[in-house]
Amino acid sequence: MCIGIDEAGRGPLAGPLVVAGVKIESRIMNYESGVLKGIKDSKQLSAKQREAWFVRLTSYPKIKWATAVVCPRVIDRINIYSSAQYGARRVYQKLATAQNCHAMLDGSLHLPAHISQETIIKGDELIPLISAASIIAKVTRDRIMFRLHKRYPVYGFNLHKGYGTRLHREMIGKFGRCEVHRKSFRVVAQ
Repeated sequence: MCIGIDEAGRGPLAGPLVVAGVKIESRIMNYESGVLKGIKDSKQLSAKQREAWFVRLTSYPKIKWATAVVCPRVIDRINIYSSAQYGARRVYQKLATAQNCHAMLDGSLHLPAHISQETIIKGDELIPLISAASIIAKVTRDRIMFRLHKRYPVYGFNLHKGYGTRLHREMIGKFGRCEVHRKSFRVVAQ
């Protein structure tokens, strides 16, 4: 068994960090001819393409997936790096049903040392299973940000998903921060 793990939302000024994991039995799925054929990192896909991949991945019966949503309060309390590691551990715990699960993690994510794992720089671009996790994390986070836009429409979360765009910084300057803003993240004025 193999689990690919990635996150979305490390850099925004608002909203959660979402870590996703995708598990697939290696003897069942051939990356080149199976459901993952043609998959790309979420950052290389349009929103419409990500949504289509999300539906494809989450409805395929041989793929198991899980997410961990880390709220801004936790991010502020333990920092973004520790939040990402915490999310990765939670996702792994949800998916690892056997002792022989191997985790492939993107970037700087890692799990406790006793777990079989490898961290791959640019893994979301190189490893289809990590690409799948990146798509699930990104779509999940974007959906959360659309819901938050309905609660806090003045910030335009539907447009920038909480990232520090000029519009977002201007709205923070005008209205102040709301409860979903990360207090530990500094807003740099332009």
